[in-house]
Amino acid sequence: MNEPQFEHVQPVRLYQRIVQQVEDAIARGELKVGGRLPSERELVQQFGTSRATVREALRVLESNGVVRSRPGDPHGPEILPFSSVGLERQLDRALRSQGVSSASLISFRMMLDGWGSLLAAEFRSAEELASMEQSVAEMEAAIDVGYDAFSEADIAFHDAVARASRNAVLAMCNDAVRSVVVSLITDKVSNSPNSRSLMAESLEHHREVLAAIRNCDGEAASRISCRNLYDYYAGYVGDDDRRGLLALLHPADRRERQSPGTVTQTTTRRRRTTK
Repeated sequence: MNEPQFEHVQPVRLYQRIVQQVEDAIARGELKVGGRLPSERELVQQFGTSRATVREALRVLESNGVVRSRPGDPHGPEILPFSSVGLERQLDRALRSQGVSSASLISFRMMLDGWGSLLAAEFRSAEELASMEQSVAEMEAAIDVGYDAFSEADIAFHDAVARASRNAVLAMCNDAVRSVVVSLITDKVSNSPNSRSLMAESLEHHREVLAAIRNCDGEAASRISCRNLYDYYAGYVGDDDRRGLLALLHPADRRERQSPGTVTQTTTRRRRTTK
């Protein structure tokens, strides 16, 4: 009989135990959003540890977007609603130091956006559709203003689609992944001499997705979303990684982009923005 293989146990620091207890109390509903933790002095007494340990735990909780402390506030730290900021930071850290490739994040975003668009076409309300249409109108107006304004309207569109999907987890993940992926190329697009034409092309892509959602055609909305993201980002990854992105496309779109002698939009775009 084979003996079990154990691993060395990892010591847990005291501040990590405090963080875990606070997060568990929030999960159980014992700490409510908008409520307050006890004061620092009270926390020291309750946890039976040093002030430095409590401060380190509060620093971690604040960094993760769990609580907020205000200088000079006589009350304890405020419990914040869930935000994708913590997830976004972890993804960014994984991208920078844990060997997660940009292609992995791009492909994950294609999955999220594709399914989100499909669900939005099925469940969107008239108000959510109006919000998407307003965002697209703002994107059009922003082309003559600049990339920052265009990007804000772009984010608003994707947020509206994610909300219309009726899947809160998808919306949270999509928000975090999108932010990290967009940060990969923001400087390249905003500083490109061809920035205006890139924004105009992106606007047309959003109009196509919007039309499919308006027509309650989830299959088309999903297909167009994945295709557009591929065309926008595939030029920023290597050939091997691009094959993984291609696998997420509709077979007809995949064949079109694999045709011998075909110069894809992404290749052309990368040449324009990096020269």
